[in-house]
Amino acid sequence: MTVAKIILAATLIFTLIFFVFVVYYGGLKTIKVEVREEGGETVVYESILGDYRKTGLTMDQVYNYLLKEKKIETFRGFGIYYDNPKQTPKNQLRSEAGCIVEKPDTGFLAGLPCDMKVKTLPVRKYMVTEFPYLGKLSVIFSLMKVYPALEKYAYKHDFAQDGAVTEIYDIPARKIYFRKELLK
Repeated sequence: MTVAKIILAATLIFTLIFFVFVVYYGGLKTIKVEVREEGGETVVYESILGDYRKTGLTMDQVYNYLLKEKKIETFRGFGIYYDNPKQTPKNQLRSEAGCIVEKPDTGFLAGLPCDMKVKTLPVRKYMVTEFPYLGKLSVIFSLMKVYPALEKYAYKHDFAQDGAVTEIYDIPARKIYFRKELLK
């Protein structure tokens, strides 16, 4: 085999592997946005000011606290992102992150640390969609695909581009659910 054939074969193999990763993690998924009434979940969370990349660590910290200190196992994490990172400086981005607590466990939430809060997410109509959750790469692909789809849908249906977006990471269902506030 010549050097050119080896390079060609390696390039083809690399391209095939890359394509498989893109397909597996949702990079070619078609995003379907619709309007539905959702909400009503009870959440334990912390407020965050700064880079949105902090939310994953905060979700993990809330999960670990609930599991170890309160003996509450949760299966869905969430983040609410209030500001558009294209328009707001990174150090001024506002978000909330934590875990969704199933109804039978809500009585055990007394005595949380002062930085953790409890609330019920509002029930209302949202723009909603979903994306497969198969690991960190799914999150990256979802950001590249879902947010432009939400912006396009909002523009097409005359909704405001601003408004909070909630991401719910449903581990058993292996999905990320997105909800964007409907603002006129």
